[in-house]
Order: sequence, then structure tokens, then C-alpha cells
Amino acid sequence: MSRPVRRALAAVVLLLAGSAAATAAAAPAGATTTLPALTNIRTGANPGFDRVVLDLTAGTAPGVSYQLVDELTADPSGEIVWLTGQYFINVSATPAAAHDDAGAPTYPGPQKFRTRNLRNVMAVAVTGDFEGHLTVGLGVRSRTTVNVFTLTAPNRVVIDVAS
Repeated sequence: MSRPVRRALAAVVLLLAGSAAATAAAAPAGATTTLPALTNIRTGANPGFDRVVLDLTAGTAPGVSYQLVDELTADPSGEIVWLTGQYFINVSATPAAAHDDAGAPTYPGPQKFRTRNLRNVMAVAVTGDFEGHLTVGLGVRSRTTVNVFTLTAPNRVVIDVAS
């Protein structure tokens, strides 16, 4: 093995050892973090936009993102989720869940439902709840502006879709 390759390997080993030590120091033994859990999904029509709100339990507010996709897929199976809509928005919240520590669902509502009172959002579905990653899909009539953000006290993920 050449000298540069050995040096690169040594650097990688040191880097990995250092990150493992930092992770162990950052999370003291016995400390647990509580994932915010989905408890309700609310919808509402507002002037100029439709709003979908994911109510969550206490805990660290999740990071959120969204993607405009051709079809929604279930996480982790990858199976297609059939939902009413011409276009689809996939929203993810991490860390978040739709179940408690025992595996029981925390969201008692339907996994899919129509939103007849909204102008653009036609349907909502919980598409994934796997390893601290919660995903929700929206079926919409038209591709328009989407704004996804979190609010705290209490924790909420807010999805605004222009109508």
C-alpha cells in the first residue's frame, strides 16, 4: 500500500473515531429525546391559500421540507399511495413520528382523507412513519406556491398551498 493511501486511511479512521467520541459525549447515558408525535391534521381555507396543519406533541421542533412529485410513495415500502389530485406535494418532518414508544398510533384520524372545503388541496395522506421520519402527501389541483414551516408552543407543521 502506498504512503498517500495509508495516510488517507489513517485520516478516515481518526475522523470516524473522533465523530464517534463526540456523539457519545453529546448524548449522556440514560438521556432520551422525545420525538414529536402527530396527534391531529387540520385543514382550512384562507384568502389566497389553503392551509394544512399537522399538530404534534411536545419535543424538539422538527425540520421540514417538501418536494413536488409525480406520485406519492409509502415510506419505507416504496409502494405507490393513490390519492386524489392532479399534482402531488410530499412533505417530510424529521425528527417526528405518528406512533408512541410502544408502537401505538398517536394519530387517531384516517390515513387518507378528501378536503372538500379547500380550493386547491384535494386530499391529504400520511404516507410514512419510519425511523423518526414522518411524511405526509397532498394531492392538489394545480401547481402553485408552497410554503412549509414549523411553529412551537405547541409544535405544529404548517403547509400553505396557494389557491
